[in-house]
Amino acid sequence: MRMLVLGAGLQGSACAYDLLQNDEVTTVRLADIDVGHVAHFLAPYSGKRLIPTAVDVRDKDAVRALMRQSDAVMSAIPYYFNLELATLAAECGVHFCDLGGNTDIVFEQKKLDARARAKGITIIPDCGLAPGMVNILAQRGIDELDKVDEVKIFVGGLPQHPEGPLNYQIVYSLEGVLDYYTTLSWVVRNGKRAHVKALSELEPVHFDAPVGDLEAFHTAGGLSTMAFRYEGKIPTMEYKTLRYPGHAKIMEAVRDLGLLELEPIEVKGVMVSPRDVAVAAMGPRLTKPQSKDLVALRVTVKGQKDGKDKTITFELVDRYDEERGISAMMRTTGYSLSITGQMQARGEVTPPGVHTPDECIPAEKYISELGRRGIHIRESQES
Repeated sequence: MRMLVLGAGLQGSACAYDLLQNDEVTTVRLADIDVGHVAHFLAPYSGKRLIPTAVDVRDKDAVRALMRQSDAVMSAIPYYFNLELATLAAECGVHFCDLGGNTDIVFEQKKLDARARAKGITIIPDCGLAPGMVNILAQRGIDELDKVDEVKIFVGGLPQHPEGPLNYQIVYSLEGVLDYYTTLSWVVRNGKRAHVKALSELEPVHFDAPVGDLEAFHTAGGLSTMAFRYEGKIPTMEYKTLRYPGHAKIMEAVRDLGLLELEPIEVKGVMVSPRDVAVAAMGPRLTKPQSKDLVALRVTVKGQKDGKDKTITFELVDRYDEERGISAMMRTTGYSLSITGQMQARGEVTPPGVHTPDECIPAEKYISELGRRGIHIRESQES
């Protein structure tokens, strides 16, 4: 398998590393605008099966040339490039998956379905942790029940040793986090889609020690298209982010004071975006490269099976890989992207077309692949 990974940041590097653990993968092209320095855990592979490749994804001809040399393409770059990249993949007839995160763009990618089917390829947006892994698990629970009353998804990337005032550290992108904190979130209530405000409807969620007590609140993006697919079919469906207690109230105050607004304001004769100032001020304080992270996840699906009430729960706590220096967020997100790309290249995802992970990824195989990487999903059932 010849694999192309677009984006040499945290998630793309983790994706490339995971691909290189499979002997069936003959080459991994890790492409970005600057690939002068690859992640330290990739260094032993560079120049052998790993080929760092300089490319600007805005250069369509250059991207086409790389895609035509590949069996599958995995995009780990910002979401706003994904529609154009998926379009190029459909044109070139190569499997494509991305980390997604923007549901409007996913619906635009869905319009490529006929072109993907004509080329016999699959295009799969939203293939990270959330959206991605959590949606596959939710769908698995839905499929196991005869009737579903409620789907609730909780997930968060957290420091193992939290420090005030936010008890948080950057685990992927501060810009992305702040976007989720300021964007309305889709939920399903009484069988109908509805918008709720980010950071709202705070509730406690407990995990076994040493994680302990967390808080959950609404953020955008995690349900992706599932809120649309299951409107009128499932009464309640929602996604919430997990943080340590106290985080949401602080960020709600910061947001409500206008400090996360994108529209520039005048400050001493200079037009500046409050969001840019927040990122510049908070970013260095929340970047803690020596601080180890964890990912906590819980998906509960409630309904009936054979006429009896049943609750199916999936749970995961994954931690920083100290041996390789790969964060839990990189493992759960980058490895998920890699698993998806490999399944596409092996022909394990059918039929051709554009599908979200919950629509097409074989859950049992996916969960098994995670387990091989030490990412263990625990499933429990309660009647």
